[in-house]
This record gives sequence, structure tokens and C-alpha cells, in this order.
Amino acid sequence: MKKLFALIAVFGMLFMGASIFAQDETTESPASEDTTQVAEEVAVEIPVVEEAVEAEEAVEAEEEGGVSVLHTTLKTKFIEGGAGFMGAVLLTLIFGLALSLERVIYLNLASTNTDKLLNSVEEALNEGGVEAAKEVCRNTRGPVASIFYQGLDRIDEGIDVVEKSVVAYGSVQMGLLEKNLSWISLFIAIAPMLGFMGTVIGMIEAFDTIQQQGDISPTIVAGGIKIALITTVTGLMVAIILQVFYNYLVSQIDGIVNKMEDASISLLDMLVKHNLKK
Repeated sequence: MKKLFALIAVFGMLFMGASIFAQDETTESPASEDTTQVAEEVAVEIPVVEEAVEAEEAVEAEEEGGVSVLHTTLKTKFIEGGAGFMGAVLLTLIFGLALSLERVIYLNLASTNTDKLLNSVEEALNEGGVEAAKEVCRNTRGPVASIFYQGLDRIDEGIDVVEKSVVAYGSVQMGLLEKNLSWISLFIAIAPMLGFMGTVIGMIEAFDTIQQQGDISPTIVAGGIKIALITTVTGLMVAIILQVFYNYLVSQIDGIVNKMEDASISLLDMLVKHNLKK
């Protein structure tokens, strides 16, 4: 795109110079001198634009070269670490990230503006009664609205029953929020263990090679240890990445649970006032 703009600018300047030259061709010599000056300016601008285009091409080539080198390095280290253990560590990363992203999407969809929901439920109770409030909760997504609906559905059985229903269903919603977190924590624990196992096996293979050679060669020892430690580094990196996601998810769940508890108390107070008014 930048090359196209540069070419358009060059052709535009050339066309402008040609137009000026054509218009001033029949005039006196001072006009021809102006045309010559414009042509010289265009001639000066063309190398500048070409140099800018070449600089852009050089930067793009350098970036592509950097990405290619990084890809080649990662592939080389993966092969050196051993396809077996490195593949297992990579699978833990893939599964862990898949579950983490699923939880992130679920928790974002579960987030609700509790203040707005409480105001809507209160207005519905005052204007249309319990059925109108239940309709508001039915049309609102998130665990808070589901808890409200369960409580409103049992309002005829008394406030005590409503409170027990809200508490029980709140526990159910908390379990849904924490779904798959145990699997993510499992992958966090497994990834470095697989890395350490690959390291130990790599060290054993290095010592076997030393035993077969009958001599301790620095090249053999260094090469074996380097290959063995690649799996450990990879496992630790995977664990760190998944741990960041895990902590983020836990903080999100804690925030939603706190909102659920506060909103449930506000709902019970609202229902008590509504029954007293009746």
C-alpha cells in the first residue's frame, strides 16, 4: 500500500509538471524557466520517494526475517528436547489455554450489573408484582438473575424458604463458575513435572553415553545437559502462563461471588418490604 501511494505521488508530480509545461509552452522565456525549475524539483523528489520505498522494503524484510528466525529456533529447540516429552508439555499448554479461554468467556458473560438489576426488579415488583419481576430475571443473563428468579418463584412459601432457596441455588451457581478450574490447576502441576521427568531421562541418557565412550568429554556432557534442561524450561514456561490465567479466573470468580452475596441480601430486604406493604 505504501508503495502504491509513493508511485501515485510520483506520477502525480510528473503529470503536474507536464501540464505546466504544456500550458506555458507558447509563452515567453520566463515561463519556460519556471517550467524547467518545476521539472528539476520533480526530478529531485523522485529519488527521495524511491529511497523511502526501499527503506520500507528493508524494514519489512528485517521483520519477516526475525519471525522466521524465531520460528526456526523454536522448532529446533522442540526437536532437541525430544518429541515425546516436549509434545506432552505442548499438549498441556493447549488444553490449559483452551479451558482458560472458555472460562474467561463464560465469566465475562456471567458478569451482571447488579445495581441495575435490583432497580429493575424493584420497579417490576411495585408496578406488576412478582410475575413482572420474574420476567425481568428471566430476560437477564448471569447467575445473579438466576438466583433472583429462584427466590421470587418461592415467595408465596415465605421469606425463610426464599432465603434457603437463594443460598442453595447460590452454591449451585458458584459450582458452575468454578467449573474446569481443577483441570487447569492439574495442567499447571503436570507441565513442570513432565519437564523434570524429561530432564532426568535426558541426564540418564547422557551418562549412558559417557559410559559407552569410557571417557568424560565436555562436549558430550554439555550437549546432554543442554538437551535435558530444555524440557524443564518449557514445562516451567507453560506452568507460568497457565498460572497467570488461573489467578485471573479466581479473582473474577471472587468478584462475581461477592456481587451474588450482596445482591441476594438486597433481594431479601426488598421482598420483606414488599410483603410489609401488602
